[in-house]
Formats: sequence, structure tokens, C-alpha cells
Amino acid sequence: MLPELAGGPIRVQLKRSLGPHLAAASIPRRVILLDAAVLRSRGDFERILVHEIFHFVWVRLGNPVRWDWERLLAAELRGGARGELGWSAEWRKQELTATDRRTRSPRWRRYACESFCDTAAWCFAELNRHSEFTLQRRYRAGRWAWFQQLTRKNQESGARVRV
Repeated sequence: MLPELAGGPIRVQLKRSLGPHLAAASIPRRVILLDAAVLRSRGDFERILVHEIFHFVWVRLGNPVRWDWERLLAAELRGGARGELGWSAEWRKQELTATDRRTRSPRWRRYACESFCDTAAWCFAELNRHSEFTLQRRYRAGRWAWFQQLTRKNQESGARVRV
């Protein structure tokens, strides 16, 4: 179940086709576009919608929280983590170099954002299994704990996750 969210409305539009993409989000326009194909496979609508919603969360997290997420990812990579919790993060992870991590290159930051959104979808879309959930279980546990801590901090302070 999604944590309680706060912020202005986000319009969701279903489109007949978005070309090679299944979804897109415009943060400034506060709109999420979904390809109608997401309705064909069980769980894709929920997983992809949650992923797109969390793009709005990512931009409002603040640098300390984003950097903490990046530290988690860097530790996973040092530990030899393979796989991801969605294809959008997986293909970006495969293109990373050690220099990207060390310099926090744009490629690294895009990977961090996509892995955050894919992980949120894994945590909150209420799907037990999906072919794109390939991250090893021991690393999934660390990500689950990180998201639980993030939502717990918001609950304890009376705040809601900002979108």
C-alpha cells in the first residue's frame, strides 16, 4: 500500500500508444502518461503508475535523502549486486562505470532516480513477483528497510511523502 502522499493533483492520462515507452511523467505539468499496453499484463498498470508517481517524490526529497539512497546503491554495487527491480533501472545500471559512481555523473544520477522509482513500485504496488524483479533477495531487503525508514520518519513527524 502506498504511503500517504501530499501535494497538488497529478493528472493521469491513458494513451493508445507512447511509442517505445510505456509511461512518461511531466513534473512541471503534473501529468503522467500511460500507454494502454500497461493494461494488458497483470500488475503492470499498478507497478508502472507507482513508478511514475515516485518521480514526483524524487524531485522533492532533498539532496541529503537522495545522497543516502545513492550510498545504498554504491554499497550494493561494491558488494556485487546484480539485477534490479525494473527494466528502467536495470539497463541504466548495466551502462554504469566506476567513474560514473565516483563523479556522480548524470548517468549515475539517472540510474539512482530510476532505481528509486522502480524500488518504490516494488515496495508499494503490491506485486509479489514480476519478471523485472531480478535484484538478489539480500539487496531487496536493504531497499525495503530504507523505504520503511523513509515512510516511518514521515509518519513520526506527521508529514506525508511530498509529490
